[in-house]
Amino acid sequence: MAADTKIQQNTPTDYHRENAIRRTRWIMVFAILAVLFLVIIILNVNTGNVDISVGRILNILFTRSGDIDEVNIIWRIRMPRILMAAMLGGALALSGFLLQTFFENPIAGPFVLGISSGAKLVVAILMIIVIQRVGRVSSWTLVAGAFVGSLIATGFILLVSRTVKNMAALLVAGVMIGYICSAATEFMITFAEDSNIVNLHGWSQGSFSGMNWGNVQFTAILVGITFVLTFLLSKPISAFQLGEAYAQSMGVNVKRFKVVLILLSSLLSATVTAFAGPISFVGIAVPFLIKRALGTAKPLVVIPATFLGGAVFCMMCDLIARMAFAPTELNISTVTSVFGAPIVIFMLVKRQKNK
Repeated sequence: MAADTKIQQNTPTDYHRENAIRRTRWIMVFAILAVLFLVIIILNVNTGNVDISVGRILNILFTRSGDIDEVNIIWRIRMPRILMAAMLGGALALSGFLLQTFFENPIAGPFVLGISSGAKLVVAILMIIVIQRVGRVSSWTLVAGAFVGSLIATGFILLVSRTVKNMAALLVAGVMIGYICSAATEFMITFAEDSNIVNLHGWSQGSFSGMNWGNVQFTAILVGITFVLTFLLSKPISAFQLGEAYAQSMGVNVKRFKVVLILLSSLLSATVTAFAGPISFVGIAVPFLIKRALGTAKPLVVIPATFLGGAVFCMMCDLIARMAFAPTELNISTVTSVFGAPIVIFMLVKRQKNK
């Protein structure tokens, strides 16, 4: 007589307990990110070549009164830079998440695939032409040019992906695009005659310096709208993560959905490149760390956490870039590479072991 077998099933109580543990973990991650966000803002405002006490900083922030030089330092230099680092860092991390969703690979990112470099090349061309003829270039022109450059680079990557199915080869193609675009950009900047254009060399390496409240307002509107649109796509993204066939069965128009993903990702990456130049590895490292911390890839949770994580990561890197060898300032990509590259190497090694 065969022995009875027991099939272990989760009871409703177990299911609710697992949900409670999962939600507690998510709340803790968001709480830690929020605390880090506030702490790094305070450190950024309080740290610089000019020493300002915390009491005077708080007084200036809330009343805008005090020593005129200190008010200008905080409100015209430090605060716009901090806010831009937060918004652009979040945008870059979110752009990486969308690209990883599109290519179904965690190594995909705007910098690695050459998308940021394509945007940089078009922006440099625009700035050289417009500045020489007009003397000033608008934020809309910069973002539009970067957007076009991002789409061109992305289009080339998509063409390559049709014939090259190996993701490693696709990444190599993206890196080559990045090198070609960067070389062309440096060539134009090096031989530009106007002194203002020559100074674009710092921008081409990535920097949050020189930001103003006009940049903050423009970026807040553009990135805010794009973030909301991305968040509204949480359910289609969740379905797409389970495969194109499943997404189609759930009523997702996959072709249109992919186009929207590319457009949103390119717009986010273009905004970052237009104002701060290309910034490396943030789009890969941050989504990976956030998913690991949350223990889930659920877009409804990952999207806001990725944006907040990107903000914290870039503000921290910007603080290090300003103060590590003060008064000399490092390029932001130098610092993000130091922290981001080891994470990418770890991801590659882990993927190889899991094969």
